[in-house]
Amino acid sequence: MPRIAQRPDRISLRISAQAKRTLERAAAYADKSLTDFITEVAMQRADAIVREQEVISLSAQEWQRFQSLLLDPPAPNDKLIHALAEHSRIVRR
Repeated sequence: MPRIAQRPDRISLRISAQAKRTLERAAAYADKSLTDFITEVAMQRADAIVREQEVISLSAQEWQRFQSLLLDPPAPNDKLIHALAEHSRIVRR
């Protein structure tokens, strides 16, 4: 029975013969196809990088400060007042 493509997108890689042999060995040890192995490892690393860039982590002390500033924000300073005036001047609705 022919295999139906479940992943229509392709990526071409040019790697050294040694790198390919290492990846093939690792995939075999993991009992995965080379494609599945590379995809799994690359996605784990990609998820970690995205999380590192897009997720904000706060300590308990930082979280308390953040909450207190949300509940009782400081008065606007001169820079904020100027920025809001500039925004109102530039952006017309």
